[in-house]
Amino acid sequence: MARTLRLAVAQSTVPEDPTDRGALRAAGQEIRALMAEAADAGARLVQFPEGAITYPSKHVMAAGPDGELAPADWSRAAWDVLREEAESIAVLAGELRLWTAFGSIHPLTPPNRPHNSLFIVSDRGELVARYDKRFLSHTEVSYLYTPGREPVVFEVDGIRIGCALCVEANFPPLFAEYERLGVDCVLLSVMVDDAPRAQVAQAYGTLYSYWLGYSIPAQFSTTVPSGIVAPGGRWLAQCPADGQPALAVADINLDSTDPDIDVALRYARPWRRSAQNGLYDAHRVTGDPRSDTHTAF
Repeated sequence: MARTLRLAVAQSTVPEDPTDRGALRAAGQEIRALMAEAADAGARLVQFPEGAITYPSKHVMAAGPDGELAPADWSRAAWDVLREEAESIAVLAGELRLWTAFGSIHPLTPPNRPHNSLFIVSDRGELVARYDKRFLSHTEVSYLYTPGREPVVFEVDGIRIGCALCVEANFPPLFAEYERLGVDCVLLSVMVDDAPRAQVAQAYGTLYSYWLGYSIPAQFSTTVPSGIVAPGGRWLAQCPADGQPALAVADINLDSTDPDIDVALRYARPWRRSAQNGLYDAHRVTGDPRSDTHTAF
């Protein structure tokens, strides 16, 4: 049996004001329209950006009376609308039989700040996992969010998938951890207008020989659009770089015959693991032979 998963990666319009009820509902509507498009394309999983329903701007939620940053007043957020939109997304995921990963904020008991999260909904419309961003920016941890604690790995059709959010791309140990956990793909959802961030995603595809879904807001896609990176670091598919909502679709195929993917999966990844687990120990010089001094040619 073929071990394949069709992944759709979205670029959707991300609102930055969680108090704007109309903008939150428009975001939910756009997410659901892209979900239907992904299902029509045969996708089993669709990924959306960080904060797809809302990524609260620090200028909206953490602005003090004199313009300086201050702890966010989360009582101002339209939590009822956020919950309704998330629930509607889950219902549609069940109707479409489509796994869906989307970003939003998750409330905690006051006075604790919320998590910045990626919600994972199964093709039965059930919330099966929530990845809470573990590495936060200075502003996020100082004024906006509570950091998460654990990696999240979930499985769709035998394909193991990990999760990461935005600034976490700057923390290689997180992506090395997912390699050790045996993932086949990492979903990296971001809220940033930053071309180097996409290059880092490609680098992880090269270093760890897994697929990456790279999802950004539509409004930032003119810099680098959303897309899917193959093991080895090649872009398999990308959305148009035109600032508009769109999908990139490609297959995660563990039995791929593409030469670069085949080399990455069957040679590079096993070699890297064995190299880190003592492959060279038996070949190292022991003792202190005179020929091994560092001062002689």
